Amino acid sequence: MARWIGGKCRPISLRTPCPWRPRTFRSNAALEAIATAAEEKVRTVALYNYPSFSGAISALFAHLYHSRLNLPCLMLPFSSVEPLRVEDFCVEGEGLDTCYLLDFIGPKGFASKLSQQAMCEVIAFDHRKSALTKINCCGDPRVTFNVNLEKSSSAAVYEYFSNKLASMMFPDVGAANLLNSEDQVRLEKVLKYIEDADLRRWSLPEIKTFTIGLSEWRSKFNCITNPYMYEQLLGISSSDLIAKGNLDISSHQIAANKFLDKTFKVRLGRGLYGECLGVRADGNSDLSDEIGKQLSLKSAKAGLRPIGAVICYNIRRKNLKMCLRSTDTATDTSEVAKAYGGGGCPSSSSFIIRMDEYNQWRS
Repeated sequence: MARWIGGKCRPISLRTPCPWRPRTFRSNAALEAIATAAEEKVRTVALYNYPSFSGAISALFAHLYHSRLNLPCLMLPFSSVEPLRVEDFCVEGEGLDTCYLLDFIGPKGFASKLSQQAMCEVIAFDHRKSALTKINCCGDPRVTFNVNLEKSSSAAVYEYFSNKLASMMFPDVGAANLLNSEDQVRLEKVLKYIEDADLRRWSLPEIKTFTIGLSEWRSKFNCITNPYMYEQLLGISSSDLIAKGNLDISSHQIAANKFLDKTFKVRLGRGLYGECLGVRADGNSDLSDEIGKQLSLKSAKAGLRPIGAVICYNIRRKNLKMCLRSTDTATDTSEVAKAYGGGGCPSSSSFIIRMDEYNQWRS
């Protein structure tokens, strides 16, 4: 495998992983990339939130900036599933100049500890309200937190590296733009959609279809296992994602419709919460939302509560999960779910139900 460091492609040997060990993001490949970068005196690191779309496209902008100036930079995905540690970047006798945290700020104290132990400047970008509680107000002048609740991380990172490049007045930089005019128009529209979803505004046309179209992209956001990630992200468009989302919705709806003639009556809470229509969808939990919404409408037409109950058996955990959906704004499905140890929102909730209790609901 090859790793892009700055504008050059560096070979990295990968150790064969143990077949019984699950893949993690603090992998042999990631640690070896860090070691190789240290040997080559690469003193800039950019960690991006995985599998966040904001994180991945922020990594693209960081990559473009460093590539344009031929500056070496190690890019790595950062996941909360066994994440990289501060100690991984503290090579004896070596430090860093700059570490970017793109679309996350890490656990509380992570940025300050990284700055102190790796002897570097840390610049972090996030847009989540939860990030504010993790900021360690230690007064370390080498740590900068860019947390803006009104702007997506990806938009902030795009502006940061665009402005930073424009300020570099080298004659070979050309127009000093991260993107050419065609890519700029297309990707800035993608950024608007990302921000609309990240900030939970849901105001742009077909925004939810856009997010559905993104679902299969998440597996491509690891630059270690996908050396073509930047090239793929550079060619992404909102219209393509919306078209893909519509296709996925259509195929899911067709698959969900096949269950609608297999319904039965469910006595919610043994009748305490009324009755609705339900269906078993073992092995098709990914269709719960589509099936549940259609059942909700069918249940209302049958004179029952406007709730659809989708029951799936989890073979690995050996339990039943009941998903409740409703298209009626006056109906709260979560009151049932919470009563049985689950949770959710009024229109969508779920909980685990014992088999003997489930049998009572069907009697």
